Amino acid sequence: MRAMRTLSQDVRQYLLITGNYWAFTLTDGALRMLVVLHFHQLGYSPLQVAMLFLFYEVFGVITNLVGGWLGARIGLNRTMNIGLALQVVALSMLLVPAAALTVPWVMAAQALSGIAKDLNKMSAKSSIKLLVPGEAQGTLYRWVAALTGSKNALKGLGFFLGGALLTWVGFRASVAAMAAALALVWVASLILLRRDLGKAKHKPRFRDLLSKSRAINILSAARMCLFGARDVWFVVALPVFLAQSLGWDFWRVGGFLAAWVIGYGVVQAVAPKFTGLRRGALPDGRAAFGWAAVLAGIPAMLAAMLSAAFPAGVVLVVGLLVFGVLFAINSSLHSYLIVSYASEDGVSLDVGFYYMANALGRLMGTVLSGWVFQVAGLAACLAVSALLLAIAALVSLGLPRHAAPRPGPAA
Repeated sequence: MRAMRTLSQDVRQYLLITGNYWAFTLTDGALRMLVVLHFHQLGYSPLQVAMLFLFYEVFGVITNLVGGWLGARIGLNRTMNIGLALQVVALSMLLVPAAALTVPWVMAAQALSGIAKDLNKMSAKSSIKLLVPGEAQGTLYRWVAALTGSKNALKGLGFFLGGALLTWVGFRASVAAMAAALALVWVASLILLRRDLGKAKHKPRFRDLLSKSRAINILSAARMCLFGARDVWFVVALPVFLAQSLGWDFWRVGGFLAAWVIGYGVVQAVAPKFTGLRRGALPDGRAAFGWAAVLAGIPAMLAAMLSAAFPAGVVLVVGLLVFGVLFAINSSLHSYLIVSYASEDGVSLDVGFYYMANALGRLMGTVLSGWVFQVAGLAACLAVSALLLAIAALVSLGLPRHAAPRPGPAA
């Protein structure tokens, strides 16, 4: 505690926001794995399991759009705390007796969880913009990368935790423990988080929801395709394929997905080193295009190898680890660009619009994951992923690029 008091107010707020985000993400990842594996175990088809997350993603789209406006009006501390409270309610809804755990009830709980997740994420990402001086772009990139990377590492740990808890104590006891822990985090956040964080000087009107920035609109379109390309194989198709076709138990499924997301998060945290920050270079539209184009080749290659009957276990483990590294760099690069492009006054409006597109991509990927896998299998899901990534790369060509350095005077 003495060490915390020696830190600046901005750094203490950054650590508090990060801690909130970490706690929320851990429960969100665990809940996702619990729902996928529990309902697959009950005999639900891949498409039915995907539909359980439909409202989670739909309300994520709405929340990011409206939540950015709300954060600019009432402050990001309040939107973050509302998100934590709603997640506690969503978890509590799943504590009803097994007979009452119907599909509509689970979808409603997932809807609340989707609202909670995106309020929390929008608040955390927007807050960083306000805690770093405008001229310190390198610091901003590192802080955003650290927040995003650590969040995804913990989401991966949550996947493992969900699979392990389902094996150890069952569905209801797992959900109850997570609800209690997150309630304590919410109380601490109510007491400690700064009250005026993120309020716009001029109250935004509702029609200000849609971004007027060309760069943000283009980046949002690329982000939608990027996350659709991940979730089309990751959300339902992969865990069901591993359990159903390869015979993996819950431990192995949860463990592999956890390792994938943890590794992805670690790479995100150090992504500035891959994109040239050590040399003083900051990423721009050219970098966004290049990294997306490289990534598009990976699922295309994996789809071809699965179709050619290469050993599925080896192809998926090795290929998706490579995909994870490249996807992490793309995601971290996008996360920096949106915070950099966003207007400082009412930053949550621009960030909210961008994450609305992110949620729309997840929604598209989630529905396609269940449907394409059920109709055509995992190789087809990977082919769709490659197509979406190619579109993301092409869209990124419209992003701003750094001006070329001017030549010095002739000797």
